[in-house]
Amino acid sequence: MSVAVALLEVGTGDGAAVRAARVAAIASQYADAVDAEGRFPREAVDAMRAEKLLSIQIPVDLGGEGTSITEIAELCSILAQACAASAMVFAMHQIKLSSLVEHGADSEWHRDFMRRIAREQLLLASATTEGGIGGNLRNSICAIKIEGDTCTLEKDATVISYGAHADAILITSRSHAEAASSDQVLTCFLRDQYDIERTVEWNTLGMRGTCSDGFLFKGEAPAKQILPKPFAEIAAQSMLASSHLLWSGVWYGIAADAVSRAQAFVRAAARKSPGAPPPGALRLAEASSMLQMVKSNVVAGLKAYEEAKLDADRLSSMAFAVAMNNVKIASSEMILPIINHAMLICGIMGYKNGTPYSLGRHLRDAHSAQLMISNDRILGNTSTMLLVHKQDTSLLG
Repeated sequence: MSVAVALLEVGTGDGAAVRAARVAAIASQYADAVDAEGRFPREAVDAMRAEKLLSIQIPVDLGGEGTSITEIAELCSILAQACAASAMVFAMHQIKLSSLVEHGADSEWHRDFMRRIAREQLLLASATTEGGIGGNLRNSICAIKIEGDTCTLEKDATVISYGAHADAILITSRSHAEAASSDQVLTCFLRDQYDIERTVEWNTLGMRGTCSDGFLFKGEAPAKQILPKPFAEIAAQSMLASSHLLWSGVWYGIAADAVSRAQAFVRAAARKSPGAPPPGALRLAEASSMLQMVKSNVVAGLKAYEEAKLDADRLSSMAFAVAMNNVKIASSEMILPIINHAMLICGIMGYKNGTPYSLGRHLRDAHSAQLMISNDRILGNTSTMLLVHKQDTSLLG
């Protein structure tokens, strides 16, 4: 019996966190193999489909559950404590889904597509990077071509995370051939509407299971599949914030599991020498303190986003952009010291693979955090905004 069929027999009447925990249990079984083989975490994604987690963000009237970004970040953390690659696939899918939920509600095609995602548990991928511009998602070289009711697009997409395994790809381009590089649109292409030819193999230090190969993308679809709002608005009001927050949820989960392993190591040492201070106990306390700082940072960011969604002006403000950038910077830079502390606590048992305290995968996966999107690029953007925007110094937000 397949994982998906087995889970469907269990049923999906439980809350999202309970269902995510069931997925995490499956993801944990295959996490080391996914990492070692650099393969897609198909068992975990099949379990997400069976538990109907891929559609939880979609509004209830379109077949989803209307789950908030805060709840989704918690699911990212739950999954990341089992398998960071599986959690990152889930997070990136939800980031793309947020573009549809927040900016496609007025388009009948996109509303129907959300119904189909809920019904079929389709997996969405993203193609925002491009040869010649790297990870600068707010610029495109390629341009979509519209003739009558049809649009066509060719793009040298240097990274499409799990692109070979997706059911649809949301892809950026210039809005027309004469448009400026920042005048972009986001278009949804279904799997039978495009061809992809692998150009770059994903052979990396960590996050190996995301299978983020590069592809030459060629697609043709009805023009109504272009999202009606400019990508600049989509990026500012949903995509960047959801990326920083959901990624941070993943990174928190990686660090949390590392601290849990370190705690188990210290407890085991304490049982062997009753009455004596166990080695690593003070480092564990330090790691716990740092982990709490990451949690507080992410929770505050989620609260700020939930509040800003009620005010379009605030959502597009420099103050909000700076706050979200700071969440990402702080989360991505803090998790490496936490995992390093855990490694020092566990010693050779953390350094070795195949032990209950192994942390090599955690450390390698965590190194991706400062590169997605590059912290240097984010700091550059923040520094430009701070030239004209006053730093918020209030504790009340």
